[in-house]
Amino acid sequence: MKISFLGTGTSTGVPVISCTCEVCTSADPRDQRLRSSLLLENADDKIIIDCGPDFRQQMISINMDFPTGIIITHGHRDHIAGLDDIRGFNFIHRKPVEIFIPQHSLHAIQTEFPYIFNPGNYKRAPSANIHTLKGENFTVGSTTFTPLPCLHNLEEVWGYKTGNFAYITDASSISEETIDLLSGIDYLVLNALRIKPHPSHFSLEQAIDLVLRVIKPGKVWFTHISHFMGLHADASEFLPEGISLAYDGLSVELS
Repeated sequence: MKISFLGTGTSTGVPVISCTCEVCTSADPRDQRLRSSLLLENADDKIIIDCGPDFRQQMISINMDFPTGIIITHGHRDHIAGLDDIRGFNFIHRKPVEIFIPQHSLHAIQTEFPYIFNPGNYKRAPSANIHTLKGENFTVGSTTFTPLPCLHNLEEVWGYKTGNFAYITDASSISEETIDLLSGIDYLVLNALRIKPHPSHFSLEQAIDLVLRVIKPGKVWFTHISHFMGLHADASEFLPEGISLAYDGLSVELS
């Protein structure tokens, strides 16, 4: 299995429009963050987690031919806004894209993209097979995933686990039941928004505490990072062994 970080930024991305802070003006490419998204490759499967506003750019950057499926964590725009761009896959391959989304988030894409569900006279509407997830394990291609319910302030979001790897973003708390599902994993991607606390996201300190005290995987990457985290190089100096800040373009082979 291989993971590639297509985007590691929060909803604004980094640089933030019109911001002149040291992070947004940094020459270090690790400080330039598209909206969060991940490519997971397993055998012949090429699976995308989340489809935000930078989706087209991200697909071109990896020369994606056709994804096995796209899995959505929740219905906020920075995780679904790129769904219109699946039309490129439709035009070239003449078949729908497989989309997997939690049932409680379905209304978001129904509201944002009603023409996917009812194209009417729109002949070039995106074509997708929408798979509504209700909490059970599900399979994309030949890869099986377990949903990981979390809270994003008061809203439910889902992370996903497959094998010894788990991906969680936009969480501010994780239940004991979900922590139990994470028992024994070797690799974890977890959100860490910034240094200071935030009502809807883990801060850096909260994410580190959760990893070291509760989950204890072998290797961790933090994602969904804002410019308030500070420079990648500076923030990385304070991280415990086994924990790293992810950055756009990072690829890791998982054993």
